[in-house]
Amino acid sequence: MRWSRGGGAGPVRRGPRLLLLAVLLLVGGHALLWRWAEQQMEHGLAVQVAQWRSRGWTVAVGTPAWGGWPLHARLTVPDVALSGSGGPPGGVAWTAQRVVLDVALVHPRTLVVDIAGRQSLRLGPGPALAFTAASAEARVPLVPGVPPHSIDLVVAGWQTEPPAARLTAARVSLHLEEQPGAAQGEPAVSAVLDAADITLPPAGAGRTWALGEHIASVAVEAALTGPLSRLPDPQARAEAWRDAGGTVAVRRLALRWGKLDLDGTATLALDEALQPMGTATVRMSGQAETLDALAGAHVLAPAAAQAAKAVLALLARTPPGGGRPEVAVPLALQDRVLTMGRIPLLRLPLLLWPQLVWSTAG
Repeated sequence: MRWSRGGGAGPVRRGPRLLLLAVLLLVGGHALLWRWAEQQMEHGLAVQVAQWRSRGWTVAVGTPAWGGWPLHARLTVPDVALSGSGGPPGGVAWTAQRVVLDVALVHPRTLVVDIAGRQSLRLGPGPALAFTAASAEARVPLVPGVPPHSIDLVVAGWQTEPPAARLTAARVSLHLEEQPGAAQGEPAVSAVLDAADITLPPAGAGRTWALGEHIASVAVEAALTGPLSRLPDPQARAEAWRDAGGTVAVRRLALRWGKLDLDGTATLALDEALQPMGTATVRMSGQAETLDALAGAHVLAPAAAQAAKAVLALLARTPPGGGRPEVAVPLALQDRVLTMGRIPLLRLPLLLWPQLVWSTAG
């Protein structure tokens, strides 16, 4: 009887020990996984910084701090500053109070980047633009051994800060995708942009926004075909892209601004003088009020506005379900002149290279 009781008590006593061992192994394994994710993020950050510096950029970051245990590997990087001569002439400079890199251990293939807070951006030789956002989050897919080629960015409560004039956007979302080594005619860079509830700064200097200071929404879906040159000079890059048959295909452009409600598609390129050219087809409503507003703000000549109104009035149709009359019209841009059918609407300013500034000359 003693032997029987002793034999039964052994498994009972071993049960808690096995459970404790399993818990310790689970916790230890989780700690190793978290540490591995931490090391991967540290390595990825170091690689990115080294790549930027190898391209001639200046990169400065504060001392990173780790957090997020137990479900996230989170790296907070303060005082981020990036500047270099890439992009437009005069270079680019971007600063941020902090950038938070986060990988959830249950979703290890997605890097979430929180870039909310005060930031500044300078494009070219002009002053830096300071801005803030209530929230700004980017998601980057992670593939082992492969650099990321796409990003999804969602920003809410974006606004500029003094001394810049106030510009706000309630919500902005952007999807960018790059195809390295894209051949002729293939999309090298694709972008989808959606923005809502935009308030423009006062125009000032006796000028006004012809359609008002509030844009209800704007959406753009476009693709830039390759191949893309990596020549350092902007004009040489533009010439190489043009000579290779480069185009920008605007698959969708939607704009709700004032009385104007517009949807359309377009194909753009550069002509022999490196000026934009292309064709578009747009469907719109509110065209009469829009043309009057553009003429009143001296964007269009009154005669051109009246001629366009007369033609559009003949082409306009009321939708089967009712509503404002709509019209579908072709647009063309050639030799810097935008035309609707055979009616010239306006002449665009000259785009100067390599300075990449707009000139009113010519």
